[in-house]
Amino acid sequence: MVITEIFRSIQGESTRAGLPCIFVRLTGCNLRCVWCDTAYAFHGGTKMSVEDVLSRVRGLSELSGSTGSPILLVEITGGEPLLQPETPALSKALFAAGYTVMIETSGERYIGDLPAEVIKIADVKCPDSAEGGTFDMANLGVLSARDEMKFVIASRRDYEFARNFAAEHNLSAHVHQVIFSPVSPDPAGSWPGLSARELTEWILADGLPVRLGLQLHKFIWDPATHGV
Repeated sequence: MVITEIFRSIQGESTRAGLPCIFVRLTGCNLRCVWCDTAYAFHGGTKMSVEDVLSRVRGLSELSGSTGSPILLVEITGGEPLLQPETPALSKALFAAGYTVMIETSGERYIGDLPAEVIKIADVKCPDSAEGGTFDMANLGVLSARDEMKFVIASRRDYEFARNFAAEHNLSAHVHQVIFSPVSPDPAGSWPGLSARELTEWILADGLPVRLGLQLHKFIWDPATHGV
């Protein structure tokens, strides 16, 4: 596998936001979202075997103090982790080693080949990402009640798309959580963000059964910081 970084931090997103977590960031992505904040994972990386990755995760998991407990939550992310054929084997090995395994994917790749025990967090790209229409609709048939779906929203147009998509496919009845997350502004000024308050007011006005998702790590560390 080609790995950009492996690190421990707190979950910044998803329904497990705030929990200690080990992240395995795979290299490479076939999409180019306007607001992407991990473009540094598009290229480069280090070749590692599944066993090498598992060993590194174990080492980070056990770095707790004398009164601490091992970190048993792992997220495989990217880039787009499903571009690498070893990803299902890695997720299976992590699960077998006792970890709760999450995979965050753009939704453009089919997720049905992943182990059933893995928690899938599948994005649906909204129009203003410049990658709208890339979601593999076959994924709707394999998502389960443990999985999550996420919409990253940059504008009112994006919000209306996400609202209508979620309603049309009755997502809240089929997955654990539907998450609407506002785009964070680029620290370098390449794109604007969407106000979390504005998105919240839209959600409340329409009475949507969704969770507002904020990137907690960007409140704790500088938004441009890698490996957090």
